[in-house]
Amino acid sequence: MKPLSFLLAFLFFVSAASLTRADEPLVIHLWENGAPGFESLKNEPEVVKGTSVTHINNPSITVFPAPKEKANGAAVLIIPGGGHRQLGFGGEGVEPAKLMNDLGVTAFVLKHRLPREEGSPYSLDIHPRQDVQRAMRVIRSRAAEWNLDQKRIGVMGFSAGGEVVAMLVYSPTEGNAQAADPIDRLNCRADFQISIYPGPLGIPSGPIANDVPPAFFVVANDDLSHVTPILDQLAKYEQAKRPVEVHLYARGGHGFGLGGRSKFESIHSWPQRLVEWMHDSGFAAPAAAK
Repeated sequence: MKPLSFLLAFLFFVSAASLTRADEPLVIHLWENGAPGFESLKNEPEVVKGTSVTHINNPSITVFPAPKEKANGAAVLIIPGGGHRQLGFGGEGVEPAKLMNDLGVTAFVLKHRLPREEGSPYSLDIHPRQDVQRAMRVIRSRAAEWNLDQKRIGVMGFSAGGEVVAMLVYSPTEGNAQAADPIDRLNCRADFQISIYPGPLGIPSGPIANDVPPAFFVVANDDLSHVTPILDQLAKYEQAKRPVEVHLYARGGHGFGLGGRSKFESIHSWPQRLVEWMHDSGFAAPAAAK
């Protein structure tokens, strides 16, 4: 190969590699030194099979910014399902993030610790809640950097991820004013919740607070173990007189994600119902003029 041809080929390779890196989403770990009490596991590698992820010991958020020409200041933290054994990062993480981006909403996909994974040292009652609260605080701590509206930062979860949503929205959200880490002093509230075929964990047995965020729920009636958690939350929302919208489909089963692979036409269209709700509720409204 002639020197000039070699140089051009080399420059093309370097440019392509740089472009690939630039196109990769930003990943932000929730704690600089690793999760509290488990710092020694910080550098343990995750295991990726297809679009599913396991062996998460250094929890993180992956950032999907809304396109500049569409960005409206709203944001959502997305939590994939997977039975607390794995995370369906593709169909219940990346795909919903792209849907939100099309609405002008910046999305963050959470990788949290998995208590039901074989050999896991984590507790279901403690560590997913700790991770989602920290994730929301990290997002709020950098809201100005991402041009986010602090009153329009919500949370969205699928299946077990819906349980983690409940752990966030039904728990106290105030920060610790005495915390050494300034991020832990921030409120971790969600301004809206979107829960898709969630399980029962995280839902309080008694009444909910009268300031819980507006909610959007989706489930199929033949997804037997996941209908009750939706109806339970609906009753609690009605008692608290808080805004809530529920879409209960006759058939669809469990784990249909955004519906594209379902054999049921009604399931195909549920994301459009979400888009309408986001607009009607003001969460996808254009950014306020400064």
